[in-house]
Amino acid sequence: MVTVTPVRTKAEKNAFVELQYRLNRDDPNWVPPLRDEVNGLITPGKNPWFEHAEAELFLARRDGRVVGRISAQVDALVLEHMGAGTGQWGMFEAEDAETAQALIAAAEGWLKAKGMTRSLGPFSLGIWDEPGLLVKGQDHPPMVMMGHNLAAYEDWVEAAGYKGVKDLYTYDLDVTNDFPPLIQRIVASGQKNPRIRVRNVDKSRFDEEAALILSILNDAWGDNWGFIPLTDSEIAFAGEKLKPLVFEDMIRIAEYDGEPVAFMMSLPNINRVLKGLDGKLFPFGWAKILWWLKRGKFGEARVPLMGVVKRLQASRIASQLAFMLIGTIRAEAGPKYAISRGEVGWILDDNQGMVAIADAIEAKINRVYRVYEKAL
Repeated sequence: MVTVTPVRTKAEKNAFVELQYRLNRDDPNWVPPLRDEVNGLITPGKNPWFEHAEAELFLARRDGRVVGRISAQVDALVLEHMGAGTGQWGMFEAEDAETAQALIAAAEGWLKAKGMTRSLGPFSLGIWDEPGLLVKGQDHPPMVMMGHNLAAYEDWVEAAGYKGVKDLYTYDLDVTNDFPPLIQRIVASGQKNPRIRVRNVDKSRFDEEAALILSILNDAWGDNWGFIPLTDSEIAFAGEKLKPLVFEDMIRIAEYDGEPVAFMMSLPNINRVLKGLDGKLFPFGWAKILWWLKRGKFGEARVPLMGVVKRLQASRIASQLAFMLIGTIRAEAGPKYAISRGEVGWILDDNQGMVAIADAIEAKINRVYRVYEKAL
């Protein structure tokens, strides 16, 4: 028999964190996250997400042994932007189908008690962390800041009455190949246009540049499904975590008539070094990370964010700017950092503009994350 109880003690919180390492240890494609980051994610006072949201963490036990975990959360910004009564769940790990059903039922019960009428997930914890359940792509490791789960979870979630509401795509790109001729001509035309300038970010003005990028992002993504604006404290929190991964020539800003109107962020795939650390920075993990970053031969990179301001999105210039940003980073940063493979995304399945851009540069969908919903 499976029993599910909320996390109340420090020992239970540690068990919540540790479970994923045991359940996923034999999966050759799972990348262990740093324990410090997982603890920070679920701790009020450390993660500013808790300034506008609350979460309950649950553990499942069978015969006294921990066999599963889940979070249930209510976010004031989700209620504002995605509709009243929208609760969420995430941080999902389970040993078997019986455990999965018990966990999901516990999360739903908590959401109902909070007055929620719709259950949406998984989100661990918000859409800017690890959204969606991996339903395609378990045969290779995820890149930086993307989740990974057992294929069985898809059946277990659907058995609980959930239906897919949105798919998020990541696209694989061989960056050693040239763009197709048409795209090369579009990029060349943009490079000759005196009204367009593509520049590196300036890490010496990190806070200012981060604020600029987030202002473009908020404008560009504002109408997208699931968009939740980041608060100032969340921007600062994310900036602090990402700063070691920021290389000036891997993040570009496009200006049109002197106005910043588009950006593209690419990050080295630090998962390549995290995979061998078992989630531990000490005693030698931190040194391995620093050596890898300093060596600067990354092999792979991911584009987690890019955007063009809303007023230009319906114009030809929008796709031209996107191709120029991708092309510039591919041509200049690719050889410098020995990057042969890139991943673009996630991209919403109904984001026709970005899907068309990915198709035009001959990128292929390699992972699909699915967000599910259920009426409560």
